[in-house]
Amino acid sequence: MRRSFLLLIPLLTALWAPPSLAQSKSQLGPLCTTETTPADQMIAACNKIIALKVFSGAQLGTIYFWRAVGWNKKGDYAHVIADATEALRLQPAQAIYNLRGSAYYDKGEYEIAIADFNDALKGGPPSGTIFHNRGNAYRGTGDYAKAIADYDQAIRLTPKSALSWQNRGISKAATGDLDSALTDINEAIRLDPALASPLVNRSVIWRAKGNVDRAIADASEAVRLAQNPPVNVMTPPGSVVISAHVHRALAYEAKGERDAAKADYAAALKPTASDAGSKANQATAKVRLSLLSEPPAPQAQRAEPAAVSPSSELAAAQTLPRMALVIGNGAYAHVQPLPNPPRDARIVAKSLRDIGFTVVEGIDLDRAAMQARTRDFLREAAQAQAQMAVVFYAGHGVQIDGRNYLVPTDIAPSAGSDVVTAMIDMDQILAGLDDQIRTNILILDACRNNPFAAPMTANAGASRSLSASGLAAPTSLGAGATSGAGTLIAFATAPGKVALDGQGDNSPFSAALSRHIGTPGLEVQQMLTRVRAEVVAATQNKQVPWSNSSLLGEVYLAAK
Repeated sequence: MRRSFLLLIPLLTALWAPPSLAQSKSQLGPLCTTETTPADQMIAACNKIIALKVFSGAQLGTIYFWRAVGWNKKGDYAHVIADATEALRLQPAQAIYNLRGSAYYDKGEYEIAIADFNDALKGGPPSGTIFHNRGNAYRGTGDYAKAIADYDQAIRLTPKSALSWQNRGISKAATGDLDSALTDINEAIRLDPALASPLVNRSVIWRAKGNVDRAIADASEAVRLAQNPPVNVMTPPGSVVISAHVHRALAYEAKGERDAAKADYAAALKPTASDAGSKANQATAKVRLSLLSEPPAPQAQRAEPAAVSPSSELAAAQTLPRMALVIGNGAYAHVQPLPNPPRDARIVAKSLRDIGFTVVEGIDLDRAAMQARTRDFLREAAQAQAQMAVVFYAGHGVQIDGRNYLVPTDIAPSAGSDVVTAMIDMDQILAGLDDQIRTNILILDACRNNPFAAPMTANAGASRSLSASGLAAPTSLGAGATSGAGTLIAFATAPGKVALDGQGDNSPFSAALSRHIGTPGLEVQQMLTRVRAEVVAATQNKQVPWSNSSLLGEVYLAAK
């Protein structure tokens, strides 16, 4: 969420000097260039002024700028960028760079946004608004040190900016400094009690501290305030109310109040999401509502949350459970079977149990069993407020149209069949796990391909591939409530390459993983570096494990 950029544009407004027009046209200027004009009226008025062809240069640039403001109110960021680009061609100005950078931010294109904010800072005096907005973009890239530095500058220049205090608090929370984060967000609430978003973010901190009741209370007040938000054309339409409902729902889930959580997830799906953050929140809401709309399947290996004393927030935060879902599929009926995935799953499950994880295990699962096991795990991780969730999968995997799928043992690809619905969508797992209080680690000893691209032959070699091509690198780390913040995905092989099943009892990747995953005091990315080196040596450079991370700090699977 950003401050209004309109503090930056007195010059742009001053440049508007309407010509002598008929009375029916004389109101076009105020309609086009007044912040409070409704979006559709603003755009229509600006369209008519442009059509008159009486302006050029800086004055015409001003009209394009204001039409971009109208598009921004509607959440139409492609049109914002197009009009702001034309305005910059006609009249480079700090406010226009700031507006276009904000549109790129809302589209999730953070690096381009940072470039525009840099140009804005070069094009005028120091601005707390622009430092704030660039801080948001740095936060989007996961560079919290730079984000905090920019929020520091924003607060120095505009000390009463509630949103700068809030967003600095969010960044501190992402680095694990919950107490300092709470101090900043409390100041944001003091400065502007009518803002809903600081209450949403304080709700997240209470939940991370184990105080679910206070989390629900803050989120409830945020929902109330979000029904009538203060006017700010830089706040994406509906974004705050969507966020408030999603985070209250997560708190209700943690408390075991399923019906209340379902109602909030459903409410979060009603507004039309325009920005990347709101779309991510709705992706989480959609998956979690689906999970709560069906009864959990009975399981012998039910994960139980750790007992927590309600009198101690610190104790609650320290005893949040660590959970793992481990699946190994090898007994495929209609595609090439793989001998090693079940053994791979068992050794990894044992290694995780040895370092304190509660493990839900599945071997040779068909679609119904795999879906039930996965969905139960997602429900349990949310209700138990798992501090860390690990998902390990060994078996066949495919990539179709840029999305990655895990393959159950009863997959039967054939021309004309809806193969996608017969598999498990990795993005859905990510969205279901996504939560600001949790670290998520997905480890896939599989190769992702389109099974129709090149059908397997009976004498094909043992690889975890259903066709000749390999994995596509994910364009993001999920589309859930935090857009993948605090997530690591590790693949057994690089994008476009094949993961080997191995000649021994385990695949090269799983064998190396089981040897290193339990090493005390070894940070997870250092652990994966050791695994990578061992796999490269064992396969004579034929297989190079690969990972993608947005982890917010050092993560240890085995205690120091």
